[in-house]
Amino acid sequence: MSQENAHSVTVDVETEYVEAQSSPDANHYVFAYTITIRNTGTEAARLLNRHWIITDANGKVQEVNGEGVVGEQPYLRPGENFRYTSGTMIGTPVGSMQGSYEMMADDGVFFNAEIAPFSLATPYTLH
Repeated sequence: MSQENAHSVTVDVETEYVEAQSSPDANHYVFAYTITIRNTGTEAARLLNRHWIITDANGKVQEVNGEGVVGEQPYLRPGENFRYTSGTMIGTPVGSMQGSYEMMADDGVFFNAEIAPFSLATPYTLH
């Protein structure tokens, strides 16, 4: 079994604009994102840390590093998934996020689960 197959995690993202918490007049745009982390490898692994890069339409970048997600460090056996919802605020109606989760497999190998860039956009701003 190759290492590639042993340590594999996929990340799916859904986003939503939170109009009730946003104040466009004050350049305050709130977005919720729901993440599904799925262990597609053959080795169980724990999510240790997160790293996010959040960029607004003006190029302002926020970096977020921390332990776990939503106060947890989920342990995923092969085939299992973990789903959570969190949020972020940016100063423009459109932006993007990307990042990675630092994982540690049961065999002691550390690896990153990459989170591909995804859009944050208020309704009707992206066509």
